[in-house]
Amino acid sequence: MTVSLRRAARMGLIAGLAATVSACGVNSIPTKEEDVKAKWGDVENQYQRRADLIPNLVATVKGFAAQEKDVLESVTKARASATQVTVDPTKLSDPAQLAAFDQAQGALSQSLGRLLVTVEKYPELKSNENFLQLQSQLEGTENRIAVARRDYNISVQGYNTEIRTFPSVVAAKVIYGSKPIAPFKATTVNAEKAPEVKF
Repeated sequence: MTVSLRRAARMGLIAGLAATVSACGVNSIPTKEEDVKAKWGDVENQYQRRADLIPNLVATVKGFAAQEKDVLESVTKARASATQVTVDPTKLSDPAQLAAFDQAQGALSQSLGRLLVTVEKYPELKSNENFLQLQSQLEGTENRIAVARRDYNISVQGYNTEIRTFPSVVAAKVIYGSKPIAPFKATTVNAEKAPEVKF
């Protein structure tokens, strides 16, 4: 065999090996995993945006609704609790961590609901420009949270499908030891219904 034939055979072998390795998910698995982590970061970012808006909302309402101290305190406590519960992006395969995060965020959502119902008692507050702006930002944030959770779940679906289908399953098991990542699920009781608030 001549030198040029051996070189061509080696190049063909290397090209074939590279195609085989790339086809078995060596590159796509970490790419999809990083996408999931980035999408989870977006979810956390939107929840943080909401947490950052709450002190302004509470301060605005305080001036009008001083006697509603217990509602305002519950919002403040729920915000503090929600910001304490976080999920390590390397442990997104643990549904219990996501459930604890969702439970803390759900408690905050319910407290905000009670606060907004309280506002109904104060017509002058409802027409206050600062309050209207904050309320609009909170509504926008809730929509952003929903979109971020949807995008995260789409990314999780892509990753979980990748690590479970052939030929990527080979690299997922042998090279990375990949585990399915948990999608974001509503874990609060009756999450499909708006919270009922009674005074």
